[in-house]
Amino acid sequence: MIMKRLIDYLKKMEQKGHVVVTLALVLIFSAPSTAQFRGGNFQPPPLDPLVEQIVKEANENSHLEQLAHELLDIVGPRLVGTPQMDHAHNWAVETFKKWGISAENQQFGEWRGWERGISHIDLIHPRVKTLYGTQLAWSPTTGGKPVEGEVVVLPNVQDSTEFQAWLPSVKGKFVMVSMLQPTGRPEYNWREFATEESLNNIRAARAAASREWADRIRRTGVTTASLPGVLEEAGAAGVVMSYWSNEFGSNKIFGASTTKVPTIDISLEDYGVIFRLAESGQKPRLRVETESKELGKVPIFNTIAEIKGTEFPDEYVILSAHLDSWEGGSGATDNGTGTVTMMEVARILKKLYPNPKRTILIGLWGSEEQGLNGSRAFVIDNPDVIAKTQAVFNQDNGTGRVSQINGSGFLHAYDFMGRWLSAAPIGVQRHIETTFPGMPTGGSSDHASFIAAGIPAFMLSALSWGYGTITWHTNLDTYDKLVFDDLKNNVILIATLAYQASEEPELVNREQRLLPAGQDGRPGVWPQIRQPRRLGGF
Repeated sequence: MIMKRLIDYLKKMEQKGHVVVTLALVLIFSAPSTAQFRGGNFQPPPLDPLVEQIVKEANENSHLEQLAHELLDIVGPRLVGTPQMDHAHNWAVETFKKWGISAENQQFGEWRGWERGISHIDLIHPRVKTLYGTQLAWSPTTGGKPVEGEVVVLPNVQDSTEFQAWLPSVKGKFVMVSMLQPTGRPEYNWREFATEESLNNIRAARAAASREWADRIRRTGVTTASLPGVLEEAGAAGVVMSYWSNEFGSNKIFGASTTKVPTIDISLEDYGVIFRLAESGQKPRLRVETESKELGKVPIFNTIAEIKGTEFPDEYVILSAHLDSWEGGSGATDNGTGTVTMMEVARILKKLYPNPKRTILIGLWGSEEQGLNGSRAFVIDNPDVIAKTQAVFNQDNGTGRVSQINGSGFLHAYDFMGRWLSAAPIGVQRHIETTFPGMPTGGSSDHASFIAAGIPAFMLSALSWGYGTITWHTNLDTYDKLVFDDLKNNVILIATLAYQASEEPELVNREQRLLPAGQDGRPGVWPQIRQPRRLGGF
């Protein structure tokens, strides 16, 4: 009677839009009966025999390390429009077919083709030092030979008139456009060792430096985004920046906005050396050589693999991960981990569950980093699939074990997701906090493309392992940061969810919650389907 009352109460709370978390799910779905206690010890309920096989295969015959090596070390980073991205798509198709899974690359648009070459950056005056840095994505080449020039810092002008008067002086020079960091030690390092006074001092210094640099750029009359192009037009030899990620040795590497001269990112440590030399009147000089190739307009793809359903072949369970990446590192945790996890899930299901009730699709999306373009295109281009998709499971935020699942605003997610989760081993379930019905998202990752179409799609959010500062879009996003025990945990979880979703007797209830009013008092609105960019990079 107590359990029935609790269930009824939780259902009422969810219909009002309130949150239900892990403890409630454990009580409802995983609470042991009196018979499951032996001598005071909890005996977990027996696993479904197929789930037992999934656990054994994932732990004792894992292909994760080999898949990660092939994708991250051999293929490498996967910037949209590059030959490496094509290599990744073709590698994925060949790997799926090797496991007996049909797969193909489906074109959804075109992008600016570009291929990275070498980046050599040297300080040559007042002393000689090879610097740690790289050209940004889509940066122009130096034309097959080094370019030398003095380095100057963006000046602290009073207004745009003074800036315009200064601009002609940049001809033939490299211009530094990022602030000088007051310290190269991350916040956590200061918290651990500094006195309270020192910690407060460095926090104040950082805040002041950020404000002062923002004011310096504002007074030029141009924006941070347009500044490199303005310097390029004025004849600068190149643009020098340092996008520190608030972690030892970690810089975020994105795309260049210059079209004729190189844009380079230099480590915090080396950037600081050059900045201080320039500010102290030492007139530092750089020698920079970058190589790259412009490849014109090239096709861009999604890789779609399929394990055909038997009872409901025109209904779908979708395993979702984006294949593309930025390319400062090798795209390991964003999103090599999601890619190899979904591929490993597909391999295991094909081996142990080759005849699913529903068709299991694996979508490895292109151009997620430029705005979810691949998954948005798939949603628009495949209305028959979308109409009968049971659920989408998306993984895209690092190497950690899944720790949070949000109901994405679907009112009955607590029911079907609760049942599917309860089929996973207790050791996998216990890490996960759930929020039902949760809220829909309009962006962030590829599950959002399906939520907008009314499809129950779920982000399987992982423990951080320093994701935001150490690896996300940085030069440190490499194979050695992967935590394979956590990835095996995720393979077991996702394979179980896919199996359960496939076996569900009917398509689940897609009823959406009422969304709370916004700050303007207007009723909340469900995210809308958005058009992908089908031509980009120019």
